[in-house]
Amino acid sequence: MSTFTTYMSISTNLAKYQAMTAADPTVAQATKYFQANIGKIATIDQFINNTRIFNYAMTAFGLSDMTYAKSLIKQVLQQGVTSSKALANKLNNPKILALATAFNFAAKGTATTKQAAASTEVVNKYVMQTLETNQGAQNPGVQLALYFQQNASKITDGYSILADANLLTVVQTTLGISSYTSAENVDTQKAQFDKLLKYSDFQDSTKLRTFLQRFSAQYDVANPDASSSGSNSLLNLVTGQTSGFSASLLMSLQGLKLGGN
Repeated sequence: MSTFTTYMSISTNLAKYQAMTAADPTVAQATKYFQANIGKIATIDQFINNTRIFNYAMTAFGLSDMTYAKSLIKQVLQQGVTSSKALANKLNNPKILALATAFNFAAKGTATTKQAAASTEVVNKYVMQTLETNQGAQNPGVQLALYFQQNASKITDGYSILADANLLTVVQTTLGISSYTSAENVDTQKAQFDKLLKYSDFQDSTKLRTFLQRFSAQYDVANPDASSSGSNSLLNLVTGQTSGFSASLLMSLQGLKLGGN
């Protein structure tokens, strides 16, 4: 299955994919523990020192590769997100900022884990993150498209893109911009994005899907071996059929222009 075909099928049947991911025994067990215990967490130390809770939350925010950095995360949570000098704001890492915002012990104290942002919403993020990771194991392009879909609404300017490696990869691929331009001056790159993109389009679900359709098509051109038989069997299970898109539609998507109405 191509990146384009797989992404379109998952996007169209997202609720079913999320339900299947949540029902996976490993995911279900981790979620059950998190839901049963997150409300008992009252302090930053309790949050950091409960490995299962901490790892679940870190994974939910796409920070599974930083679970070793407990000292850093503790400092982030202690300083909160209100001050511009807070570590969460100074690190220029959207994922860490999102974690600190959800687990805002500095502002909400013992009530932090009673909030939906630190409980229900974290579970939803964990399921979606796992879905993205599972797809990425078979086709990184699909993972990138799903990630962009979930985070595009946060893009307000070129700097928002430059601060997130995944968002940057999707934009560069879609616009046909070489990854080597990342070595250029940040302001220069930002100005180029400002010229080529209309950021309000990312707030429109229809225009966002069109953008990601173009990304998927471009990704397939650049990565002709990105197909995955594993994704094909899963798609059949979800949709009850083999989803397909014509070559003419694929070619038309590559000709779409950005920033239009």
